[in-house]
Amino acid sequence: MDEYLKTLNPPQHEGVVNTEGPCMIIAGAGSGKTRVLTYRIAHLIQKQGVDPFNIMALTFTNKAAREMRERIEHVVGSDARNLWMGTFHSVFARMLRAEAHHIGYPNDFTIYDTDDSKSLIKSVVKEMGLDETQYKASTVYNRISAAKNKLISWQDYLANPMLLGDDAANMRPEIGNIYRKYAERCFKSGAMDFDDLLFNTDKLFKEHLDVLNKYQHRIQYVLVDEFQDTNLCQYFIIRKLAAVRQNVCVVGDDAQSIYAFRGADISNILNFEKDYPELRIIKLEQNYRSTKTIVDAANSVIAKNKAQLPKNVWTANEDGTLIELIKAVSDNEEGKLVASSIFEEKMQHQYSFSDFVVLYRTNSQSRSIEEALRRMNIKYKVVGGLSFYQRKEIKDLLAYLRYSLNQQDEASFRRIINLPKRGIGDTTIDKIVVAANDHSISIWQVLENAHSFLGGRSTGAVEDFVTKIKRFGVEIQNKDAYEAASEIAKSSGLLKELYEDKTAEGLSRFENVQELLNAIKEFVDDPEKEDKSLGAFLQEVSLVTGQDENKDNDPDKVTLMTIHMAKGLEFKNVYIVGMEEDLFPSQMMLSSRAELEEERRLFYVAITRAQKKLFLSYAVTRYRFGRLKNCEPSRFLDDIDQRFIKVSSKFNSSDLFYTPNASYAKNFVSGMRPSKPVSKPQPTAYKPPADFTPSDTHGLKEGMRVEHPKFGFGTVIKMEEQGAERKARINFADFGEKTLLLSFAKLKIHEN
Repeated sequence: MDEYLKTLNPPQHEGVVNTEGPCMIIAGAGSGKTRVLTYRIAHLIQKQGVDPFNIMALTFTNKAAREMRERIEHVVGSDARNLWMGTFHSVFARMLRAEAHHIGYPNDFTIYDTDDSKSLIKSVVKEMGLDETQYKASTVYNRISAAKNKLISWQDYLANPMLLGDDAANMRPEIGNIYRKYAERCFKSGAMDFDDLLFNTDKLFKEHLDVLNKYQHRIQYVLVDEFQDTNLCQYFIIRKLAAVRQNVCVVGDDAQSIYAFRGADISNILNFEKDYPELRIIKLEQNYRSTKTIVDAANSVIAKNKAQLPKNVWTANEDGTLIELIKAVSDNEEGKLVASSIFEEKMQHQYSFSDFVVLYRTNSQSRSIEEALRRMNIKYKVVGGLSFYQRKEIKDLLAYLRYSLNQQDEASFRRIINLPKRGIGDTTIDKIVVAANDHSISIWQVLENAHSFLGGRSTGAVEDFVTKIKRFGVEIQNKDAYEAASEIAKSSGLLKELYEDKTAEGLSRFENVQELLNAIKEFVDDPEKEDKSLGAFLQEVSLVTGQDENKDNDPDKVTLMTIHMAKGLEFKNVYIVGMEEDLFPSQMMLSSRAELEEERRLFYVAITRAQKKLFLSYAVTRYRFGRLKNCEPSRFLDDIDQRFIKVSSKFNSSDLFYTPNASYAKNFVSGMRPSKPVSKPQPTAYKPPADFTPSDTHGLKEGMRVEHPKFGFGTVIKMEEQGAERKARINFADFGEKTLLLSFAKLKIHEN
């Protein structure tokens, strides 16, 4: 009967059997917290005879709840099905179904999903006569959601001068009134959105103490998983439910609190002891997942945070190999090096591709990794998102580029004709297609003669569209791929629409489009590419994306995902890419110590996903907003105790190490580890003089001194011929050797 207890270490055993009173289990990464939580519930039922109907266990995902219930059922049998177990939203929705009439809702109230809520907000904005581009539904929805998570009603919102001032500063002074009308419409419709399921539970408990008292006596034990991810509303509900018996057990790790952008409040776990002076604190510090090197490296990183609960995570596992550092010249080369490393590791150690994960800070970083994996025929899957070239915003811009190049492309036409919205609806599109079929002409010919075929209000919009596409065609003829694509992205209105969406999703989509433009710029700047036209780029994209990696059900694939998506997962081999300042840590998370510490916790989470081997990579240069920028290695690389890092064996140049001088890198490779690295400055971007004018390079010869608008001054060391094209290999003082195609290089020749 007690077999499950024999599998526990002493702290885990303590966490399972000490069930009375307030308890906080601080669970380090890979320490078996789920086992402790499930066995604690099983112990309550099996050994202490607690009725499952009197136990509430709250999680953050349905998957976690399902797995926990299955584990408990394995120990105690079918009684586990009677637990109050599930996500916060599902458990309290169940409670509200029985009690909603107390606060004026029908017990069979409707639950609006996010799309329903945004649709209603859109209607409210329209009815109020407000600008829909200024009051985007997603922006307003997120603002209202954040307020509800902090228990701010619409009445409180309208009475709060700070909130109203923020809205006014952001040119959206009517959000408070939209919130009021939205809440009134939901109430009138007998509907609650996801946030209302918690907001109204708190309201129910505040306004109806008899209902609260009933559940305080019915729910004898409250258990909360991933407590570091709770928001203010969730914590207040937990505290009220457990106020009578105080049998509340929270399990979590402050070092893995990474969801502040969703409303999670780390102070809930950091200050939990203040609310419960008699709190029992149990620390699960033995890591069963990772090697000693990985555990100790992670500890050295998180130790730099000031706001944390003290703990000493350790492991009895093997030492393992050192963390491998990969430095690349560019983000494209980073992708190639990571793909090559994955292939070599698989071959050398007989791994499956499913044993590898590539983690990145932002979705847009997947592009270079995906392209490198495709070129090596390595199958992969993108978790929590679409493959880069399958994302809507990427398909939208590519459709504009293709249609500007080829007006016979009907698929692209249908995608962009009313994007962004220009008043050309489905009825007009159907008219266009019918006219083309009836007169045996192309759709483009109908568009060019819209006044003859269409009539009505949409004619002007169609004619404007035609003018725009013709102008884009001229751009394509006269400019290189990047200049043309940038102009199309701006003039089409796509960039503006994405830029104005300040939600997390909108920002991600904007970054993705910028990454596509970066890819085009890199294509244009590549001296190996003879044809710099947009058509050549689109052909290359088609070849790269021609085989859909999702057509088969083969589970043996490399996993790609953001670090946020990787929370709770583990892999034998982990690659963390893009370890650069302003990328990781994100430039948007550097305005306060709290934000920087959350970024460091995110890095800690990434490190602790690794079981066997960890690889870190960064690029010296990366295209950002169409410009090649020099990148500074992430400060987080310096946070790792240098004893645990080695330079990738693929490199032998001292310049490939991110911190020190040549002797330091040499010592690293040979096994000697100096006590403190000396930072190596990165070359600063060259700024040409205002009167910089490229020279005619027909007479360029070896030994000549030249100036480049990005790389500065250098000396020609070799001239090469490739068909009709001439190339020059130039040694630049700050950027080393570069091979440039002279027809595109923009060099100024100086007298020696």
